[in-house]
Amino acid sequence: MAAKNIKPTESELEILRVLWDKGTATVREVHEVLGEYKDAGYTTTLKLMQIMFEKGIVKRDDSSKTHIYRANISRENTQQQLVGKMINSLFGGSSTQLVMQALGNHAPNKAELEEIQKLLDNLKKQ
Repeated sequence: MAAKNIKPTESELEILRVLWDKGTATVREVHEVLGEYKDAGYTTTLKLMQIMFEKGIVKRDDSSKTHIYRANISRENTQQQLVGKMINSLFGGSSTQLVMQALGNHAPNKAELEEIQKLLDNLKKQ
């Protein structure tokens, strides 16, 4: 399976978010960030990251004693895949329903509204 078609689990996404933010990190560094909001053991984080390496979700530099991990899939590609899956499974393929639900549950601020308007304007030009 190509890395770009991998759909990470929720726990894998938590680890990926750390790696996307940091660029590279050791298991301990990832574990420390996760520990700020989640109660998980170090060995659980280690095992998950080993599995992610085997699946091709992360790459590992094992040239030194401490392994350094980095994401092997992009944040943008992962977001696109997961949103696409959600649109199909929860909203019957309607991106309009997704947007209406999202905006109904979370009122955007002025800057977000301006970004949304720019996107809409660009879509109209296509």
